[in-house]
Amino acid sequence: MSETEADTLFERIIAGEIPADVVHQDETTFAFRDIQPQARVHVLVVPRKRYRNVAELAAADPQLLADVVATARKVAEAEGILESGYRVVFNTDSDAGQTVFHVHAHVLGGEPLGLFGAPQED
Repeated sequence: MSETEADTLFERIIAGEIPADVVHQDETTFAFRDIQPQARVHVLVVPRKRYRNVAELAAADPQLLADVVATARKVAEAEGILESGYRVVFNTDSDAGQTVFHVHAHVLGGEPLGLFGAPQED
């Protein structure tokens, strides 16, 4: 059974079936630390209701997308990076690096962040 048919990893984390370092949770969103952090602060914010990617979420439930972004701000504040700056990234589908097909925002910060996109050749 594929992840599109079964519960995603994130749904299992939200349900408490898989342990996670939870940073924030409320009625509509759930935030936890990434297990392979790409910055000093790297927290994933997911809506409790599953949508495949941010485009699908925006089309189906703009308020829930706003909730995800508001939670990203709360995470940045709680992590002490609100003033110094942080990045919120949504990867949409495989070419962008999305590996879990349950929309999620990466909140990154706590240090200067480099450019992003395709690696630069020297």
